[in-house]
Amino acid sequence: MPASKIRIPKFAMAVAAIGLAAVASGGTAANAASCVVKAAEGTGSNAKAAKFQVDEALLQSVDWGAWAAWMANGSTPGYRFGARTYKCKPGGIGVVCRGRAKICKR
Repeated sequence: MPASKIRIPKFAMAVAAIGLAAVASGGTAANAASCVVKAAEGTGSNAKAAKFQVDEALLQSVDWGAWAAWMANGSTPGYRFGARTYKCKPGGIGVVCRGRAKICKR
């Protein structure tokens, strides 16, 4: 069938337009609501290292810029990185931790 004869359902076009609008506006999970609850898993040679990996993944899931600032100087500009909870057990390369946190846009 020639390209000029291909029919795209209106629903598919609407979904594509919404997705494009979200990308164009720089939308992230934290922009959609003032707070989000995220979960992540990390592994390390000890619990401290595994928890650090969890914290990195939590921030990366919301905003790479906040993660970069946190890595550089411990700040999370534009976000409040709330208290984290962790559950750790032996595994991976030593310890595996699963963690959760509430991250709020300021």
